[in-house]
Amino acid sequence: MANFRRALFSFHRFLNSTSTPARITPIIRPCVGPFSRFCSSNQSLDIDLSNEENKRRLFNRLLYRSKQRGFLELDLVLGKWVEEHIHSLDENGIKSLVSVLDQENPDLWKWLSDQEKPPEAMNINPVFCAVREKVVNNLNNYAAPETRATPEQQWVRGWDDFKKGQDGPVSGNQ
Repeated sequence: MANFRRALFSFHRFLNSTSTPARITPIIRPCVGPFSRFCSSNQSLDIDLSNEENKRRLFNRLLYRSKQRGFLELDLVLGKWVEEHIHSLDENGIKSLVSVLDQENPDLWKWLSDQEKPPEAMNINPVFCAVREKVVNNLNNYAAPETRATPEQQWVRGWDDFKKGQDGPVSGNQ
């Protein structure tokens, strides 16, 4: 399967590198595989809200992408937010949602949970700001401030039994 994928990418690069007067649109989409229709990077998403069937398909696709990311925390946070708000989004809101869904899971989670400062493009994204506000409100309501890391700092990861020296913690946990 990997050889086939490499061959397709090579063919795609070959099609893009040929210098012909009339540019032929490539047959192969940038994302190859069974999930290629869900990938929206490097291509524009067709947002057609003209009839109910197109709306339903688009909303189902975006809801699936938000709930099945493979990162449990994001599946829960994004999936719930999209489920509650997708029907009230206009075309610009859907484009903002797609921009958020195109981000990598670890980076997106660190930005939403305030472990890292998000890039400016995410700070001006209304969907990202709304989801981040929900996460911050939940942290403020359900987690004591002394149990959380300071903003823009990594969260503590479990036990550290290797730092039991003179300057290490007594209990073994950081």
